[in-house]
Amino acid sequence: MKFLFMVCCIAALLILDINGAKVIKKRKRVTTEKTPLTATEIKLPEEDEIQLLVEKEGIVANEIIGSSIDLPVQDPCLEKRCGPGRECNSTTKGKAKCVCLTTCPTEDDNRRRVCSNYNETWTSDCELYRSRCLCDEASTQCLNPLNKHLHIEYYGECRQMEPCTEEEMADFPRRMRDWLFNVMRELADRRELSPHYLQMEREAERLTSESQRSVVAAVWKWCDLDGSNDGQVSRHELFPIRAPLMALEHCIAPFLDNCDADNDHRITLKEWGNCLQVPQQDMLDKCEDVRDGPLEDNEEGEEEI
Repeated sequence: MKFLFMVCCIAALLILDINGAKVIKKRKRVTTEKTPLTATEIKLPEEDEIQLLVEKEGIVANEIIGSSIDLPVQDPCLEKRCGPGRECNSTTKGKAKCVCLTTCPTEDDNRRRVCSNYNETWTSDCELYRSRCLCDEASTQCLNPLNKHLHIEYYGECRQMEPCTEEEMADFPRRMRDWLFNVMRELADRRELSPHYLQMEREAERLTSESQRSVVAAVWKWCDLDGSNDGQVSRHELFPIRAPLMALEHCIAPFLDNCDADNDHRITLKEWGNCLQVPQQDMLDKCEDVRDGPLEDNEEGEEEI
């Protein structure tokens, strides 16, 4: 009887053990099965990751994730600066190129007219610069080959200018030096000079020699005009001095023309010094200071007090 009871108990335990194993296997199957992801749960590559793949692997962005993402194409002309009379066009290879303007806006206002160095009145500065560009590029639309050296002489229609006498021309270098230093001083007072030029002006204020102060102003203006930083000032770069002063100072045009001693449409530092009657070595020494960069000073460019 006892033996029969023990057999029944062992059979019951075996049945429970088998059922438990089945439950565990079922649970394992449930936990190991993966639920399919929905479309919204799929993480697509970020644009910067796509660009990295494009640069490293040389593949097209659309090949990564189909045609769902198009990388933005930056206009190459955004960072391109063209001179007067020119505009930027994008080439077929995606490069920026400066070309002559196709047309200029129509100007009916006589105040927009300008007088050229050939004593010709142009309806606007745009038309003048466009004509210069066309001749500089040897275009078939060039009206006169000499126009490649065209520039604005002064604002307004061309008119008969009072001639500059010999006495006025002889005294003009001194007046020009004084004027340049006064302009430099005014810009320094208005904090419109770079820190380096501001320091040069403050140092010049302490000089007792007029000739030394003239050197500072002469070098400052020459470097200021040399926008291309090629060591010479072109006739076109003289525009900021020439055009505004023509109506007030009738000697400025012949004076600047005489500065170009070899008539190559370029004014070197030596020619500029000779024109202003400033010692050449003083000009060279001061110009070296400018080329060496800003002097050690405080952030405002002024001397310590």
